Amino acid sequence: MSTTAVRSPAEFEEQLQRYLYERSEEGRAVRVGEKEVSEQAAIVARYADLFSREQLRALREEEEGVGEEQREWLYRLRKTCEGGLVAAELAERDDELENAILAARLTFKGEELPLRSAQAQLAVIPDYQERDQLGELHRQKSAEFNEQRLELLGAYEELEADLTEEPDPIARSEEEKQISLRELESVLQAASDQVEPVFLDMRERWFERLLGPEREAQPSSAHMGYVRRLSPLDSTYTKDRATDVCLATLLALGFDVAADRNIRLDLDDRPQKSPRACVIASDPPKVVHLITRAQGGLHDYQAFLHEAGHALHYAGCDPNLPYTFRRLARDHALTEIYSYICEAITREPGWHKEHFELSDEEARTNAEATVFLEALLFRRYTAKLQFELGFWSNFDEAGTTSDDYAARLTAATGVRYHRDGHLADMDGGFYSADYLRAWIRHAQLRAHLIDEVGEDWWRSPKTGEILRALFAEGTKPSSEEIAARLGFEPFDTAPLISELTT
Repeated sequence: MSTTAVRSPAEFEEQLQRYLYERSEEGRAVRVGEKEVSEQAAIVARYADLFSREQLRALREEEEGVGEEQREWLYRLRKTCEGGLVAAELAERDDELENAILAARLTFKGEELPLRSAQAQLAVIPDYQERDQLGELHRQKSAEFNEQRLELLGAYEELEADLTEEPDPIARSEEEKQISLRELESVLQAASDQVEPVFLDMRERWFERLLGPEREAQPSSAHMGYVRRLSPLDSTYTKDRATDVCLATLLALGFDVAADRNIRLDLDDRPQKSPRACVIASDPPKVVHLITRAQGGLHDYQAFLHEAGHALHYAGCDPNLPYTFRRLARDHALTEIYSYICEAITREPGWHKEHFELSDEEARTNAEATVFLEALLFRRYTAKLQFELGFWSNFDEAGTTSDDYAARLTAATGVRYHRDGHLADMDGGFYSADYLRAWIRHAQLRAHLIDEVGEDWWRSPKTGEILRALFAEGTKPSSEEIAARLGFEPFDTAPLISELTT
């Protein structure tokens, strides 16, 4: 009988680095449209000896009786081992679903479109009725995968409960994030309520401008991509200038992204490339991919700057840190701070005036559009977290439709969400909570930068120096530790409320 090899923590970390690099590069190739078939399962199979229950037990035992920093290092390795065991079990089913979605086609106006291309088209079609038609086709085709999505979620949940020995998915996530999700939800709801009067006023004005008088009282979520693109402003925020303006914006902070050998830009447009911008940190700080798919409009600029924040964080981490503290985190709330603070530059009227030759009034108006979008998305994600808490509290009763999802998101945004859209809108590990923590934290960081640097924080090299010092710490700190350094309580939403209502 063969016995499973159990590696020391250092040996496990070394092999883990290779494994995650290969999986990241495979995911990147599929996401950017270089490959039409995902082969994650083959990578998992090649590293079959890396993850085992014996290895998991050994890492858990190593955590006992060590110092705080060593325990945190071992904890993150153990959680990654748990994730590897889950992947080993479910990678083939993940590939099956991913490949089915990649292969899915729909017909619109006599043309056959991949599902992802249809999603991208929704952001740029100028006619309201045509967007409605394509949005309905996209919704129906996407919903065909809901049963498969739900079955896969169930398989993940069952396996994670077994490996962690914690049957409650909310408790599992709270232990990993080191926060109370219920307390966070309560704080966010109070903030959302305070933002609501200003948001409703902005929504009326900007829906009128963005969607026109023919819009429904509650436009379908099919129009969200078009709204986020701020399409009526696209003659100002042109597709061809996005890269140059964003690079110049970051250069003013002291970051020369184009010359950074650690950051690999992928800005090309491919039919199967996901329209959702992202960063894939395959091996930080040396290999960090920044991926966008420009479609025209201000959202191109926001997406680039958002992802640049991630890229600068990973590419700017201290290379002498252990791999674990360069690549692995308890959650995503830390790195999202840095993406949000870079994107926040687009909410500064001065940025619009400086780069687009606008008058003071035009710059203020266009900056307000970005504040409206920020408030819209903040309220959407608050409602999404509330839905997910209910969903996972009663997972045994979950189905392929959810009235709670539709009701909560529709009420929060004024956009009509469909009851069969919840599973396609489900990010793992309560990612919605990480986004929302970053919303709170980046507003605290912006307030700190204004105090330390001044109102022109968004174009000062001193801001770059402050951020560079934070980036160097890699993934080691928690979001809440950053709050303490900035002089704020973790759930202090006053800076965020001020941003969204002033």
